[in-house]
This record gives sequence, C-alpha cells and structure tokens, in this order.
Amino acid sequence: MPLLPHEPYLFPDNLLTAPIDSAERQWWALHTRPRAEKLLARRLVRREVGFFLPVLRKSWRNRGRAFQSFVPLFPGYLFIHGDAETRIRALETNLVVHALHVSDQAQLSNDLIDVHRAIQSDLSLTPEERLLPGTPVEIVHGPLAGMVDKVIRRGSSTRFLIEVKLLKQGVSVDLEQWMILRSPASALHGAIAS
Repeated sequence: MPLLPHEPYLFPDNLLTAPIDSAERQWWALHTRPRAEKLLARRLVRREVGFFLPVLRKSWRNRGRAFQSFVPLFPGYLFIHGDAETRIRALETNLVVHALHVSDQAQLSNDLIDVHRAIQSDLSLTPEERLLPGTPVEIVHGPLAGMVDKVIRRGSSTRFLIEVKLLKQGVSVDLEQWMILRSPASALHGAIAS
C-alpha cells in the first residue's frame, strides 16, 4: 500500500525519448531546498516545465502490512530541460537553491536516459553516492541489454553501475555474471574492482 500515490517523475512522458528540437533547449540540474524535490515536481507540472526526477521505490512491512513509497534517487536534485525561460519559471517556485550549469549536455542526457531505463526495468536499484572504479562492461542479456558502463563487486554480488557524472553519483543494479560481457578495453584493466 503506497503512503502517497506515485506522482509524475517525468514530464512530459516523452522527455527522454523525443529528439531534441532546438539548440536553445538544454538541461539544468536543480539543487532543491531540503526534501522539496516532489513539491518542485508538482509545481513544474502545473507550469508545464519539462523535468526528470529519478525516484526509487522503497518497500517494507510493518505489523504485517506492506507499504511502499517513492523517494528521490539523488536527494536534493531534479533535472529540467528547456530554454532560459524554462529555467526562470523553475527558479520562480522558490524551491531551488541553485541551478547547476551543465557543460556536457550530451553526457548528462545519456546518463539520464540510462537512469530512466534502469528505473523502468523494475530491477532492484541501489543508490551509489560514492562512485568507485570499476571494469567497463556491456550488458548483453536482460532488460538493460545494450547499456555500457562499469561493473563493481559488493560482497558476493556483481552490480552494474550507472553513473550521473555531473553529480558524481549513480545507481547500481544487481546482475548475474551471464548477463554481462567485458568490453575490449577492460581486458587491459585486469580484474573486476572490489
């Protein structure tokens, strides 16, 4: 049973799949006031501002009842896409502490597309606040097939790390060894990072 209904975390729904229609439109990473990510998302929907708020589903049991909630994957951050006017409309909400300039638009766009794909895969995700070195691999089987990034070891499990380089954070997904293939460059780097 959700504590609150699942709210929009992507607006419009095709934001990460539609082709970029203008050179004036770009990504900004908004650093929000504490615990204001979802409130900002609600206000951006009303203002028709394109945004992506990566969320993670948390499930637990209490006294025999099942609960779930959706929490921001990168606490304190929400990503908007648009022109300079879009940025101003977001800042007018008074929920934004700082708008981070994104120098590598293509890199952030690719990172966010990968994070969105991981969220939609329904695999178990783990936030990664401290990025570790890892072995470059490609996923060859499963819902994330075709994605290329790093693999890390956590205990006895192999986890595929999806990085958002701008934030120096990411999310990892638990994978089986048969689902991945080392990329040719990784042979030079040795064993999987611990």
